[in-house]
Amino acid sequence: MKHGKYPLIITFLLPPLLLYGMFVIWPYLQAFPISTTNWLGYSRSYDFVGLANFETLLRDSALWKAVRNNAILLLLLPILTIGLGLFFASMLNMGGRRGAAGVVGVRGSAAYRLVYFFPQVLSVVIIALLWKEVYHPNNGLLNGTLRGLGLPAPTWLGDPRTAFWAVLAVMVWSNVGFYVVLFGAAMAAIPRDIYEAVMLDGASRWTTLTKVTIPLLWDTVQVAWIYLAIAALDGFILIQQMTDGGPNHSSDVIGLRMYNTAFVSESKFGYASAIGVVMFFLTLSVAVLALRVTRRDRIEYS
Repeated sequence: MKHGKYPLIITFLLPPLLLYGMFVIWPYLQAFPISTTNWLGYSRSYDFVGLANFETLLRDSALWKAVRNNAILLLLLPILTIGLGLFFASMLNMGGRRGAAGVVGVRGSAAYRLVYFFPQVLSVVIIALLWKEVYHPNNGLLNGTLRGLGLPAPTWLGDPRTAFWAVLAVMVWSNVGFYVVLFGAAMAAIPRDIYEAVMLDGASRWTTLTKVTIPLLWDTVQVAWIYLAIAALDGFILIQQMTDGGPNHSSDVIGLRMYNTAFVSESKFGYASAIGVVMFFLTLSVAVLALRVTRRDRIEYS
């Protein structure tokens, strides 16, 4: 049986690894040489231009708007999502009244988990189309409610001042449910004796969350931060379906700028590949930086 274990493992792992290498790794590697050319994507000929595409990046005002938006997402998306996820998870696990059963969650916590997690079963395209209808200036649920209250009804996705923030709200809404469940599962593994001892000492729920729960869940928070940082550098599908980067590039992001440069407006594969190379190193740097910034001593409990 020992001799047959490794051939079996190789048999099951080799096909998916080959497919991953062919359709993911190889296109990534191809982007590096293509970024030094002026290839249009459909022509058989192209010229080597060296670092000219990267020099053009420095003067591309539309790309810098996308970089600014990604930087704002990188700052706000993890903070808002993790903050809301920890708050809701703590309420579902220890927000109820303390009684004979000890520290318990709020009543109906199982139903709340289902509601929070529901956006995860929807595709990103469906979420984008759903919220486009919610934000519709004339027939949308949000503006209908505002008009019913006698308040002004903005053109959420058509106004450069509000389009980006409207999309950010949807990104937080669509992600927070997953982290509520993730943090809730991690909190459920913490011994209830710890919470009961802290609360007997008179600690408030806020103190319990910040001084006990978060330190014990720091490894999970760190993983969530990295995932959300990478998501903040993407956001391609949601923004493409909701605003396509408009109006006037106010909600554009790097991934969408790369896609439009390659396939929609300009058909410049060489220049788009240069954007992709920059995005690759930016994503890698953000992941490494997030690991280092959030590193701290691990707290264990038994």
